[in-house]
Amino acid sequence: MNAVRQNGSDAEPSIVLQARGLATGHGSRQVSQGLEFSLSAGEVLCLLGANGCGKTTLLRTLLGLLPPLGGEVLLGGKPLGQWSRRDFAHWVGYVPQAGVGVFPYTVEDVVLMGRAAHLGRFASPGEADRQLARRCLAMMGIEHLAPRIYTAISGGERQLALVARALVQEPRLLVMDDPTASLDFGNQIRVLEHVERLSAGGMAVLMTTHQPEHALRVADRIALLGRGHMVAVGPPRETATPAALAALYGVSEQAVAACLHATPGG
Repeated sequence: MNAVRQNGSDAEPSIVLQARGLATGHGSRQVSQGLEFSLSAGEVLCLLGANGCGKTTLLRTLLGLLPPLGGEVLLGGKPLGQWSRRDFAHWVGYVPQAGVGVFPYTVEDVVLMGRAAHLGRFASPGEADRQLARRCLAMMGIEHLAPRIYTAISGGERQLALVARALVQEPRLLVMDDPTASLDFGNQIRVLEHVERLSAGGMAVLMTTHQPEHALRVADRIALLGRGHMVAVGPPRETATPAALAALYGVSEQAVAACLHATPGG
């Protein structure tokens, strides 16, 4: 969590991403409506919600992969539709949930794909690009996998490679779709530590997760997405209470409190 904001610095961080009255969905089928939130430079916003509530649909809308059914998305104060894909890629890095992959690229080549927006149309990555890719792989603790075939490594290793691919873009906003889902305990910690470092360096991070304890650790604010609407957005301990999480996921408050090593209402 960013200590500067917590201590009430006079410097106001710039708003990187904003949703205004946003409605999301697929074709004519609406999933959510009336979504309102913003994300500033150096801030981590974690999105929590049950399976099927529309978290991935929301991310795909924010990334311009699905058109909004209502309202608008602003990136850097400009409507999303006014951004070229190339300029968008300079601003936004995306970490999807790891798939198996199809083509037999090396891990280093997959990471280097993140440099595409910084290269000319027919240019190939140079030595500086490769050094940056290796540094990002090293940050994730998988530099030894650089020459391996991406489709031959484990799901957790592929997830870390996708984080590295997003980082070589050098974006202002990092969007992460449940980035710790396929990772072991040690690599979960590694990813969360990097989220904290990136936000401390000024990057905005929007992250979905199925683990509220991760959100409570790294988030500056937490958003609770219910079915069809935003339940709440606010400071972690005030927003992701055992009572609120119990209602969000349809379980008992006592069970949530036990999982969070807390007491009901504590």
